[in-house]
Amino acid sequence: MSQRSCLSVILAAGEGTRMKSALPKVLHQIAGLPMVAHVVKAAEAAGAGSQVLVIGHGAEEMRKAAAKFAPKAETFVQEKRLGTAHAVLAAREAISKGYDDILVMFGDTPLIDADALTVARLKLAEGAAVVIIGFRTPNPTGYGRLIEKSGKLVAIREEKDCSEEERKITFCNGGLMAVAGAQALMLLEAVGNKNAKGEYYLTDIVEIASGRGLDVVATEASFENALGINNRAELAQAEGIWQQRRRQEVMLSGVTLIAPETVYFSHDTEIGADTIVEPNVWFGPGVKIATGAKIHAFSHIEGATIASNCDIGPYARLRPGADLRQKAKVGNFCEVKQAVIEEGAKVNHLTYIGDARVGAGANIGAGTITCNYDGYSKFFTDIGAGAFVGSNSSLVAPVTIGMGAYIASGSVITESVPEDALAFGRARQKTIPGKGKELRERFASAAAAKEK
Repeated sequence: MSQRSCLSVILAAGEGTRMKSALPKVLHQIAGLPMVAHVVKAAEAAGAGSQVLVIGHGAEEMRKAAAKFAPKAETFVQEKRLGTAHAVLAAREAISKGYDDILVMFGDTPLIDADALTVARLKLAEGAAVVIIGFRTPNPTGYGRLIEKSGKLVAIREEKDCSEEERKITFCNGGLMAVAGAQALMLLEAVGNKNAKGEYYLTDIVEIASGRGLDVVATEASFENALGINNRAELAQAEGIWQQRRRQEVMLSGVTLIAPETVYFSHDTEIGADTIVEPNVWFGPGVKIATGAKIHAFSHIEGATIASNCDIGPYARLRPGADLRQKAKVGNFCEVKQAVIEEGAKVNHLTYIGDARVGAGANIGAGTITCNYDGYSKFFTDIGAGAFVGSNSSLVAPVTIGMGAYIASGSVITESVPEDALAFGRARQKTIPGKGKELRERFASAAAAKEK
């Protein structure tokens, strides 16, 4: 298998009107990644060294998106929508390069498993000219049936064309196929359009190949592999299936999910063994968590790196660029963005740390904020190891708090503080006896006057 060259042709030209969206259908996301990108990843995992995207609606937007998730993929435009075989032939130039295997896939089937594609490629290696990936369902209504004789696939029959006996068949067409590269163009070019819609149907190559004495076989995959997305409800269904798969993988790798159904992962979430994740946690793209971390309930994490034995939340938000080192603590109702929290440092309550470094063992008191933005530019706050910042302090960047320095509670710090120094940045308290009573009486009198 490793010596066989493989091209994946991914059909992604559909407008997707039922999505009710200006965004091309296949760019709608599952787990933070466009659904067509999931298809690309599956093809790559199955050994497809070359990728082709056949695009149409929103072609320029598709090219820009593809540059991120499939930078080496070629794109071909299907100028007119004349059927699936016509769409594949839009990539004639790529198909003609002499690949051993051609995988034909759809950009709106994001749950396709690389193993299903690998099995289809193995059948090609054994001599099949066409391999159809099918699925079984107790309720086949609406699906094309796979018609087999003596272990060979002879036709794909749409339900409206099935006999009563054929409608009882529960082995259905999943739409995905593998075609021997040597026969691909010959079979595609033989597809006609003598049907009610006047379109060129890719499924016709089954009967064409069978009629020419070529081996055509069907392989079986789960229904999920063939699940196509046409509307927002189906998009949510696919998201749910993907999340359930990932939760299972994560738990089997040694991670504890206390309420798995409430935890949501992104396509690239990395999470180490012995991590504990409490209920209602959301992981956005770009999260890497080492071993032994604890993520408390209702935390929202994206673009963050979390070292071993860190403690996060509850109700913490880690934004892109948050870098927590070993045994760091970010507690309840805290937000960290573009900042390093070094080993053993604590950001415990109701705090914002942005564009900053918090040194090892430092303690940040409740209600502290780094004032990092002046409306135009961002500025850096550097807090040294072992520093103690008292509650309700504002650190106005750019500013440096030296190692072991102590910031008195309620301070507004606008100048750097040397190591081991104590800094006050607040007005001196003044107490006026009886003034509180006087103010209450004055305010009550004014309120009563308004009511008259």
